[in-house]
Amino acid sequence: MAVHTDDETIIRRNFSVLRRLRDDLLERRPELIGEGGLSMGMTNDYEIAIEEGATVVRVGTAIFGERDYSK
Repeated sequence: MAVHTDDETIIRRNFSVLRRLRDDLLERRPELIGEGGLSMGMTNDYEIAIEEGATVVRVGTAIFGERDYSK
């Protein structure tokens, strides 16, 4: 999950940092992360996550709708 903000610049910066960390690990210690998949992004920011290299996104709200916490 990204930081809780609507500021796309901050979200993109966070995803970019995660991608660079993954890339660094792939270069230095590939045995630690296997194929190097990158899971980041949710319904509200998945497009930015994909642009920044996400290989897995979590879009449950887009599929199932908002959760009903009243029950």
